[in-house]
Amino acid sequence: MSEVVKRYYDDQVETEWARLETPYRRLELASTLRLVGEYFPKDGRVADIGGGPGRYTVELLQLGYQVTLVDLSEQAVAFAREKLEDLDLETEAIHCADARNLDLLETSSFDAALHLGPMYHIVSAGDRRDALRELHRILKPGAPAIVGFINPWGVLRAGLTEFPSFYAEYEDAATLLNTYYKRGEQAAFTESVFLTPPEAIRELRDAGFAVVTRAGVEGFASGALDPINRIAESNPSAYEVVLRLAAETCESPAYRDCTEHLHVVVRCLK
Repeated sequence: MSEVVKRYYDDQVETEWARLETPYRRLELASTLRLVGEYFPKDGRVADIGGGPGRYTVELLQLGYQVTLVDLSEQAVAFAREKLEDLDLETEAIHCADARNLDLLETSSFDAALHLGPMYHIVSAGDRRDALRELHRILKPGAPAIVGFINPWGVLRAGLTEFPSFYAEYEDAATLLNTYYKRGEQAAFTESVFLTPPEAIRELRDAGFAVVTRAGVEGFASGALDPINRIAESNPSAYEVVLRLAAETCESPAYRDCTEHLHVVVRCLK
């Protein structure tokens, strides 16, 4: 994971904290928490790897888990410490560390993990293997994890509302199906790697994980940024229905492979 990514998140701490509160991005939050409720144990130790300013850490703590937060960004980690103190929530630990090297965490010591972020910012396949190897190492045998990816099949559709000018030229639009985007390109917020569902699943299996299920966390509402914003503003009760249905449909075969955020639920094989 490059210094480019670290600097980006150092500069985007408050934006990243607020991101999951916007109407469209709340779909991701709702679906992820549904997956946690369905596939995580009811209690235990959870590692939030790439947890940034701690938005998911807060949710996990409020659900009663013992949580360790790890993130690459020093600014995000500092923000998380302050925010959790303000909320009177206490983690087991907060570390500033790279997902490729989790030496601070003991082997086979976690009952579950969130791993949202590292896999779409580590552009080298070898480095992604290292990150997954570390995730595998810290989990207990059979423990679940939710691993996040950005899916180019979903980005192609989401771009129609999020960056429509990209479709002015075929050559530009077709690059959305490419794997790698560098900082400054219109379709990527920072240095990123986009993996299709088959590519993501192959990397997870090669790292020794059993795939339990996968979810397109925007569900049936994927790509509908503008309509979702309008509904949330004009009819909040209807928006809550959309939010619930998006979470309920996130594992549906009709939607799970064509949303921009792909979450794969895995179990650790030892």
